[in-house]
Amino acid sequence: MTTTASSTAPTSTIELAPSYALPLVLVLAAVPLLFVQKWASLSLSLFGLFLMYQAATIRLQFTPTDLDIYRMSKLIRRFPYREWQNWRILWPAVPIWFYFKEINSIHSLPILFDRKMLQTCLEQRCPRQD
Repeated sequence: MTTTASSTAPTSTIELAPSYALPLVLVLAAVPLLFVQKWASLSLSLFGLFLMYQAATIRLQFTPTDLDIYRMSKLIRRFPYREWQNWRILWPAVPIWFYFKEINSIHSLPILFDRKMLQTCLEQRCPRQD
């Protein structure tokens, strides 16, 4: 018995939980840097706080056909899987960045959500070709 892609394709929508790990690491790394270089420490902590705000307000939803990005409850971008060519989680040992390539563009995001669920959803909904 053979199975087709349509019979094994996910049919539910999954929303990724936020992860504050990356923003917290940046904010905490800024503390000792304060004694060495105040402006660098301020810049790093502000960037960490910005990412913390993004983690609190941005949601990724994997639908059966698209990756949807929401800010609060407003849809801000939709990326249909049929247009994806490749994706990758950079630095898997310390995952901090995710990128994917569509037919006409490349997108990248800091990992501000559950990395394991991100990878699971990507593998299920948009299997890599390489």
